[in-house]
Amino acid sequence: MGLCWSWHTPADLQLLSAPECGCRRLDAITGVGRRTAEVLLAEIGTDVKRFPTSAHLASWAAMCPGNNESAGKRKSGKTGKDNQWLRSALVEAAHAVAHTKDTYLYTQFHHVAARRGKKRALIAVGHSILTIVWHLLEHDCEYVDLGSRYLEERDRQQIQRRLVRRLQDFGYTVKLEPTTAA
Repeated sequence: MGLCWSWHTPADLQLLSAPECGCRRLDAITGVGRRTAEVLLAEIGTDVKRFPTSAHLASWAAMCPGNNESAGKRKSGKTGKDNQWLRSALVEAAHAVAHTKDTYLYTQFHHVAARRGKKRALIAVGHSILTIVWHLLEHDCEYVDLGSRYLEERDRQQIQRRLVRRLQDFGYTVKLEPTTAA
């Protein structure tokens, strides 16, 4: 026997449709499919007011690296193993991101993987996805991808200095002149 919608008040109907709206919003994130969005909402819930910041959510989900230092010596930085369903859903979404093109998360994955390895990059992208989820649920907004060139544009000056220094190390004299827009 199915639900009789006439028994529910309008407030009840709004509560029933809130997870559906959240699923659609989370489904727009690169790498997050319908099933992953359902798992994220089931584990986190639609009301993220209990997490004051996205860092609190990441810590609760054990998706942030540990920081154990004593007497100047860095010890294990492993992430916790608390919420296995949420963690596996985020890592699965990060795997999907690694196979996309021209997105911010794809660029972040390859940027971290080049320096730290693929497994750490998966955790870093999973952490970013969790941060995006918190912002979407907290601010009730839609996901907008920053684009694959976001990191390069943000660090334009740093990239210029690094590339000039590398060319100078190879014995070239470098003079930078910006191109004029036609």
